[in-house]
Amino acid sequence: MQRAAALVRRGCCPRTLGPWGRSQSSAAAEASAVLKVRPERSRRERILTLESMNPQVKAVEYAVRGPIVLKAGEIELELQRGIKKPFTEVIRANIGDAHAMGQQPITFLRQVMALCTYPNLLDSPSFPEDAKKRARRILQACGGNSLGSYSASQGVNCIREDVAAYITRRDGGVPADPDNIYLTTGASDGISTILKILVSGGGKSRTGVMIPIPQYPLYSAVISELDAIQVNYYLDEDNCWALNVNELRRAVRQAKEHCNPKVLCIINPGNPTGLCFTSLGVYQDNVYSPDCKFHSFKKVLYEMGPEYSSNVELASFHSTSKGYMGECGYRGGYMEVINLHPEIKGQLVKLLSVRLCPPVSGQAAMDIVVNPPVPGEESFEQFSREKESVLGNLAKKAKLTEDLFNQVPGIHCNPLQGAMYAFPRIFIPTKAMEAAQAHKMAPDMFYCMKLLEETGICVVPGSGFGQREGTYHFRMTILPPVEKLKTVLQKVKDFHIKFLEKYA
Repeated sequence: MQRAAALVRRGCCPRTLGPWGRSQSSAAAEASAVLKVRPERSRRERILTLESMNPQVKAVEYAVRGPIVLKAGEIELELQRGIKKPFTEVIRANIGDAHAMGQQPITFLRQVMALCTYPNLLDSPSFPEDAKKRARRILQACGGNSLGSYSASQGVNCIREDVAAYITRRDGGVPADPDNIYLTTGASDGISTILKILVSGGGKSRTGVMIPIPQYPLYSAVISELDAIQVNYYLDEDNCWALNVNELRRAVRQAKEHCNPKVLCIINPGNPTGLCFTSLGVYQDNVYSPDCKFHSFKKVLYEMGPEYSSNVELASFHSTSKGYMGECGYRGGYMEVINLHPEIKGQLVKLLSVRLCPPVSGQAAMDIVVNPPVPGEESFEQFSREKESVLGNLAKKAKLTEDLFNQVPGIHCNPLQGAMYAFPRIFIPTKAMEAAQAHKMAPDMFYCMKLLEETGICVVPGSGFGQREGTYHFRMTILPPVEKLKTVLQKVKDFHIKFLEKYA
């Protein structure tokens, strides 16, 4: 009937006879009359609302891309529309996105990726033979010799073999098994997957996940999403953000009163603190302090003897996003999981198979990170020069940031031993805290929002990472080029001094 009525409204075939001898126009008129006497249905209520949605998802917070970043986007649009500000650009120092900050890609990595993406280039004399060799090896392991094919859920076999060989070299000969290697969509994908496997129970038996405070917000976000229990252990800011074993014991003891603490997360070198433990992590290439050296937890377990190396269940992660590569957009990563029960390994592979496979291009990028040019190969000298340049600049910027921040009254910054961030402590006057409360903001959020509005510099408040009560911080990346970083640091210094004067 509705279709017939629609035809009449368009003036189509008004005298055509229907199946019972009536004209379609007559039938349509009857239908229209019926429709008019029906009471109009009320608008259908939405099924998905803030009240009905998954409460665990609603509880997720991710400060690195939170309200301060949304405000930065609004300001950028205002600048584009010609609205005058005390600055001409927004400097996004909130996230460790190396290439967005001007870091140049490593030539060898991009050469191999270009060859893998467009194999016709394998015949080009413009590419070195060692790059071609790696590209051919990767492509031969892909279905149809193409990055566009799915891989096994655990990842391309030859890349897992290269990761295992890399870990063995890194740890001074401690063996790594390719069967324990799982390629992932960045390190975050692996972390989320492992936590999914670990979280279980209810009430006091619910899984507790111990995380360092300050922490990288991925951990608290995934813990919220999985409805696990977050167990904080505090790093010692007065001792260069050191991990204190007694603090770990305190956290475990108190956690046992309300949950089952069975996961310990460690970030090394630290994010956001820049602390370098004597062990693990995606920043393992970013160690600047001459007094620090990276040691993997796996190697430490091995040195502690079979009682530990054969029994402790350990998952470690690495990615293409950090280190000297800074290839965040490829979303390449891996995890090595040791001493996992065979039946649990089967469950892990099952869980990974749900997402089919990580991006094969990201897997290829990860392969180049773990299988770089070696002495005697054509690309070795250029690769080494570029790698050392990136790490040397980061070391220089780490020291520059520490020194300049510590010249500012009311700011204290611990030495940046590694990673690519600073997490300075800031003094916030009482009147500023009152103003923050009036704006319904945490004091350090208020500080960072004012910094953004007055200077265009976007940093993340320490409350998004966790901090001891009564202390305030912000995290910023040290990735901008040296001259721009100097400008950023000077602007922060000038702002902070004015902030203290205004709210004295």
